[in-house]
Amino acid sequence: MVEQSLQKKPGGSLAALKAVQDSERLALAVSGAGIVAFNWTLADDRILWDGAVDILPGQILQRDRSQGRQLLAGMNSQVRQRFTALIDSRSPETLTFDIDVEMASALGTVWYVFLGSRVPDASGQTERLTGVVREITERKHQIHRLTYLATRDELTGHLNRNSLRAELAEAIATAQSQERHCGFLVFSIDRLAIINDSYGFDAADEVIVAVGERLARSLRTTDVIGRTAGNKFGVILKNCTEGDITVVAERLRAAVRGDVVDTRAGRVAVTSSVGAVWLPGSASSSQEAMLRAEEALERARSHGRDGFTIYHHSELREGARLRLMAVADEVVAALKEDRLVFAYQPIVDAKTREVAEYECLLRMIKPDGTIAPAGHFIPAAEQLGLVRLVDRRALEMAVAALHTNPEINLSVNVSGTTAQDSAFLQSFVEYVKQNSAIANRLVVELTETAALHHFEENARFVSRLREMGCRVAIDDFGAGYTSFRNLQMLRVDKVKIDGSYVAALKSSPENQIFVRTLVDLAKSFNLKTTAEWVGSEEEAALLEGFGVDHFQGFFFGEPKLDPGWKKG
Repeated sequence: MVEQSLQKKPGGSLAALKAVQDSERLALAVSGAGIVAFNWTLADDRILWDGAVDILPGQILQRDRSQGRQLLAGMNSQVRQRFTALIDSRSPETLTFDIDVEMASALGTVWYVFLGSRVPDASGQTERLTGVVREITERKHQIHRLTYLATRDELTGHLNRNSLRAELAEAIATAQSQERHCGFLVFSIDRLAIINDSYGFDAADEVIVAVGERLARSLRTTDVIGRTAGNKFGVILKNCTEGDITVVAERLRAAVRGDVVDTRAGRVAVTSSVGAVWLPGSASSSQEAMLRAEEALERARSHGRDGFTIYHHSELREGARLRLMAVADEVVAALKEDRLVFAYQPIVDAKTREVAEYECLLRMIKPDGTIAPAGHFIPAAEQLGLVRLVDRRALEMAVAALHTNPEINLSVNVSGTTAQDSAFLQSFVEYVKQNSAIANRLVVELTETAALHHFEENARFVSRLREMGCRVAIDDFGAGYTSFRNLQMLRVDKVKIDGSYVAALKSSPENQIFVRTLVDLAKSFNLKTTAEWVGSEEEAALLEGFGVDHFQGFFFGEPKLDPGWKKG
């Protein structure tokens, strides 16, 4: 009956009703999405706006925006040129456009995206531009924020290592093309580990921020500063002489030590050591410049605190550098050719002497078939920034072995350098999460010094791993400054007693007292203990008497490329 009555009334057909309903639904959708439709006819330069006009701020939809020329006047020249190119086009084809537009308002800058089509007339000239507009200010802010985080150090706000290296490469190229010189300096905050231990990690972070601010205030506007590592800053001096480098280094060191740093934990006296390189004479690339500045820094630090050394060519040092670069090339080739492998060393239960887990020790198969231990290539990989790739490969290899061999437990190491890299730690956690089925059979080992630096970041890392079922161990315990209170805050599962205390255990009463005390303290914190470098039954008996939970050493098994349990 309704259908019949609609059909009898003029304009009352079902099709007309459906059109009205579709139009209402479209209007609701447009309004909900915050979209404004526009139709800009070029003949009269008029713009008709339609849609969620009340949602967008008024600066686009004011009366003076009803004409195209007035709309264009509110845009910057680059965007205006893009619209002008569309308007002036003589193509017979319908062209689409996607243009981000920045416009000023009483509340600040607002961003919009214009999406639509250029419609030509019969002669190919532009008849109209038609499409939609939507505000994207929040999206732009998010992009700017992500870009900032990708280039900046989160703690200090200065450039991060990668961005500083890019700036250094540009400075070297400019100096070469203009026949000028520039300099690169590396500042290291002296004894930051002791500041961590004495004042706490929050205070150490405050010291890092304060040193960065003092350095930045003492530089010229053309100079560039960035944070290259936990306790290090890099500074690029543009257009300078070699003598200028020495003068600037002294001025900056004086700025660092000139006054104590006030932290929430107390007042801290700070000094810095500096290594520098004059460019492009002493290095032709940013990587080479950073490496040589680090060499100079090590020489400055060898003389004590608050030192300065500028790099000068040395045949001996150059030979060492070339060997380092050669090893780095070996590492890259081994990664590409899948020549990094594990040697598996058993860790046995102290009471049953049965294997509890295997530690995965990296080895490199050289092109001639010989096997190189980790000590041959890991230091070079750490110095040249390749160790993150090596650690990632090690994790992937360990996870694959756990999937293949469901009856074993494996322990994999995270190097000290990557333990300071929050992006790497995040990717490590995500990879374990993707392979959560094997997480309860994976032990992640951090060195004691790695746990000490970037304590809060590592505490979060440990916590997330343990939430997924992984266990976490502190390796080489006793070699650094970590206290048991810090271990409790890290929430690790066990400590591995540094092998240097175990190797001379029988003949050293002092080592026996140290190990016994360490084991007793570990038990009071509910931590398991593993003794490394166990070389005899006598040592094992002593350690078992002290209450050590696990043994690792040649007496119980050497690292083997094929441990016998590997399948297919």
